Amino acid sequence: MTEHTDEPTATGTAALLFEARELAELPRTGWRYDGVPLAVVETVADHSHSSAVIGLVLAAMEGADPGRTALLCVLHDLPETRTGDQTPVTRRYVTAADPRGVAADQVAAAHPDVQSVVLGAIGEFEDDKTLEARCAHDADKLDCYLQALRLLRLGYPVGGKARRCREALETASAQRLAAAAATMDPAQWQHDLLRVPAAR
Repeated sequence: MTEHTDEPTATGTAALLFEARELAELPRTGWRYDGVPLAVVETVADHSHSSAVIGLVLAAMEGADPGRTALLCVLHDLPETRTGDQTPVTRRYVTAADPRGVAADQVAAAHPDVQSVVLGAIGEFEDDKTLEARCAHDADKLDCYLQALRLLRLGYPVGGKARRCREALETASAQRLAAAAATMDPAQWQHDLLRVPAAR
């Protein structure tokens, strides 16, 4: 049975939701330059989720708005459904569209309030002028750094990427967390948990 809607923006907004789901099928392609098979790496949606969690943590530590920062992180790669996952290597040779313009096309048929939220968040992330945007950018890099540490433990030669991601961090909180992470086994949380009796 086919359903119909009298609300044109509902159709446009639903289309945006279908498009956003495509990020779950889009691998983060930069790892292949470091010898990591794409089957091993995270998707863009995985990265967006991890970045959002990291972003709200950094925002809390830096005195920024955690909710706003998480929103910027969740949406910052939405344009990649149309541009693909551009890497520092590909950006040397391929001129990608401005994410703000891509996002404007993505939400053109969506509800006006949805347009406002998405375009505002992506514009703020790209302008990188607010504390929330700086935390979101650091969350993006810190997620890459943590993934690099995990891949290093698995034997992949990603030390160069790990170093570049860590050097790109700007906030004091991100630098502190990166320094702590560098001393840890990525599965330490599990080992610590299993040493302590479960709370009843």
